[in-house]
Amino acid sequence: MKQLAPSILSADFSRLAQDVDCIEAGGAHFIHVDVMDGHFVPNISFGAAVMKSLEGKTKLPFDVHLMIEEPDRYLEDFVTPQTEYITVHQEACVHLHRTIQHIRATGVKAGVSINPATPLNMVEPILADVDLVLIMTVNPGFGGQKLIPPALDKIPRLAEYRDRAGLAFAIEIDGGVTPENIGLVAEVGTDIIVAGSAIFGAEDIPGRVREMIRKMEK
Repeated sequence: MKQLAPSILSADFSRLAQDVDCIEAGGAHFIHVDVMDGHFVPNISFGAAVMKSLEGKTKLPFDVHLMIEEPDRYLEDFVTPQTEYITVHQEACVHLHRTIQHIRATGVKAGVSINPATPLNMVEPILADVDLVLIMTVNPGFGGQKLIPPALDKIPRLAEYRDRAGLAFAIEIDGGVTPENIGLVAEVGTDIIVAGSAIFGAEDIPGRVREMIRKMEK
């Protein structure tokens, strides 16, 4: 089953709880939590306190994407009963296996992400140890960017590797997903699709969530 993970990076923070209610009403599957530190990426977003403010106010699980340096220092901050995944960047981890093991030791599923210019072979050694692989289809740091089409080419190759190796990690895409291209994004083999401004910028947020789910399930 294809799943949609709206990114609250694009939500209205003056009414965050209401926006989350809207995506839940539309049938979203996760809350995607983009955390940026201003070092690994050229922007600062929010920390664990904002995410934890939603704990118990929604039934949606948290899909945490740490775009930060030295993620091991902060992993426990993002562990809650609602945290499904914590994903770190291959480019930010000096000892990636150790970081993945650290995440799993907290009882949370572990993910690894790569930027558009990072080749898939950089994460092959870790694929047997992760629950999620997040392919960035924009350069991380800002919402509202256009999808980089060549980054999509990684998805079928990753899915083929997964099948050949008998692995079970989910494949996620983040960046530039719109109602116009979500069908293609789903078609190439993506399991979880992240979208931000295309959802929270809509006048009817629940309606936009339903539209995008409908288009990605075709």
